[in-house]
Amino acid sequence: GGAAATAGLPSSFLLRRDSPGPARRCDWVEEDGAARMEILMTVSKIASICTMGANASALEKEIGPEQFPVNEHYFGLVNFGNTCYCNSVLQALYFCRPFREKVLAYKSQPRKKESLLTCLADLFHSIATQKKKVGVIPPKKFITRLRKENELFDNYMQQDAHEFLNYLLNTVADILQEEKKQEKQNGRLPNGSIDSENNNSPDPTWVHEIFQGTLTNETRCLTCETISSKDEDFLDLSVDVEQNTSITHCLRGFSNTETLCSEYKYYCEECRSKQEAHKRMKVKKLPMILALHLKRFKYMDQLHRYTKLSYRVVFPLELRLFNTSGDATNPDRMYDLVAVVVHCGSGPNRGHYIAIVKSHDFWLLFDDDIVEKIDAQAIEDFYGLTSDISKNSESGYILFYQSRD
Repeated sequence: GGAAATAGLPSSFLLRRDSPGPARRCDWVEEDGAARMEILMTVSKIASICTMGANASALEKEIGPEQFPVNEHYFGLVNFGNTCYCNSVLQALYFCRPFREKVLAYKSQPRKKESLLTCLADLFHSIATQKKKVGVIPPKKFITRLRKENELFDNYMQQDAHEFLNYLLNTVADILQEEKKQEKQNGRLPNGSIDSENNNSPDPTWVHEIFQGTLTNETRCLTCETISSKDEDFLDLSVDVEQNTSITHCLRGFSNTETLCSEYKYYCEECRSKQEAHKRMKVKKLPMILALHLKRFKYMDQLHRYTKLSYRVVFPLELRLFNTSGDATNPDRMYDLVAVVVHCGSGPNRGHYIAIVKSHDFWLLFDDDIVEKIDAQAIEDFYGLTSDISKNSESGYILFYQSRD
């Protein structure tokens, strides 16, 4: 099927396998410039049709009719030319249940003018209301809108999944805030709603309710011992990675104490002069869903490009954060791993993205239009490599942890 699908295409459309193992898909390489959307869509659809029937029936058979969750659907997404960065994040977000529920609830509201959020809601609704339990859906409308709204994604090059996640969450939040502002101006908000026009910051949205946490930056003057703190909100945390460690270790490193001295001395309001100080970052408010971005791409001066840190970083199925501040609102919050966006390959601008997600009591792997059931133990395959050499690897890149409360 694959050979037939690519027959007659120019060399710029030949597939490059940039990840190890026969099970992984590879992305389009474009050496002759940008390709036309129609050709890519046609090829992607042909390739999907060739695989979806056998794949879908095998998946359904493997789960079994008795075990198949009620009202759940497992649908792969067609790749429209290097859109695996988008597909993997969308699958991860779909299986973050609080987010999915809010997006589907938005779809049921009166029709709004087209935006990235309406396209996302249409896509999620299309998956959730399918007659079949498994299959493939082309997210054409969403991809078209994404490319129309942001020139960063308006090409057929590989993009960064974390950049896309950031853009999507912030755009959805902006749309919701703008709609709320319009409703207030039109007098459609119910009585008793808090008017934020007198506040500097817009009202928080359900994106913030789900993903937003708060960091506190504590600085202690080493002369007078006065501690000053400054809060900073986040939708995801980016953490440095080290070889053969765990995500808990990386998070501890995130909160390491830093000494401000020499030309980096801290201006102490109490002393009214520059003083040596200790500075550290702690988590003050933990979010409902904690999104952790592992900083696997590092700029190498001698190479004049980014390279991938394929370090082995263990991420557990259960997580508790220990670097919370003394006044944290929910310091003992326990988290369960619900989704992982995995980068396959040796560098940021090449390779492939897949998603592994937890649905009810089992794990699934989404590789564009292919969906497979995997054992929980197989997650260990995505920790990374113990070798420091930059090799092709399949390593966890964005982790989604959902709180139990």
